[in-house]
Amino acid sequence: MSLFHLILVAVIQGLTEFLPISSSGHLILLPNLTGMQDQGQTIDVAVHVGTLGAVVLYFWSDVKDAILGLPRALLGRPDTPQSRLALGLIIATIPTVIAGLILYLTGLAEALRSIAVIGWTMLLFGLLLYWMDQKGPQTKTAQDWGLRDAIVMGLWQAVALIPGTSRSGITITGARQLGYTREDGARIAMLMSIPTIIASGVLLSVDVIQQADAQLAKDGAIAAAFAFVSALLALSLMMRLLRSVSFTPYVIYRVILGIILLAVAYS
Repeated sequence: MSLFHLILVAVIQGLTEFLPISSSGHLILLPNLTGMQDQGQTIDVAVHVGTLGAVVLYFWSDVKDAILGLPRALLGRPDTPQSRLALGLIIATIPTVIAGLILYLTGLAEALRSIAVIGWTMLLFGLLLYWMDQKGPQTKTAQDWGLRDAIVMGLWQAVALIPGTSRSGITITGARQLGYTREDGARIAMLMSIPTIIASGVLLSVDVIQQADAQLAKDGAIAAAFAFVSALLALSLMMRLLRSVSFTPYVIYRVILGIILLAVAYS
């Protein structure tokens, strides 16, 4: 891959991973709409590592709490805020892992990678985000996140395995439906991304290890670095804007892109 192609893939992944506009959808569209070669699983893993580093750094205080609470959570003793956070993140990840394995083993994951599917999910889940954001109450904060809400948001997150849905977008939709404030709903959604990205990275790495070579490793390092920087910038900007701006700008982008993609798919 050329340096330009690597940087383009990394920046697209970094900018769209945490914004509610679907990173997987944009990465699938890149080769389909431009004729560029598919970046392959090695680069997919690399850019995921980059975005993982960005979210861990940005939310390090919460991540540290979850790590400290992990032993008590694994022992079934969620009696501290840290252990409840850790247990919530574990529970919220389970539906996505199960659904992901089913799609991976049955081959349905590849069948869903079409412009038509991405167009519909961009449009419909964008409108759903708008509806929940406008109608949902803002009565809960991150401190109110319990096991029931973790299960509900985990089920919402599993839907994001359909390309174009947006993992962050659908979990934020779920958070707003449950009554979380925009900022705290996004914060929970971002924390939920950490074990999910790790799980997907491990799954993809099974195939990557078998085909890795020195050049691929070098390309992966470059892609990871650019994905880290762009993801950190996008995440910082979104969290800052949520103090005064709703999710409507992202919805408008999703609706416009969805309509364009459907026109292309059915023309």
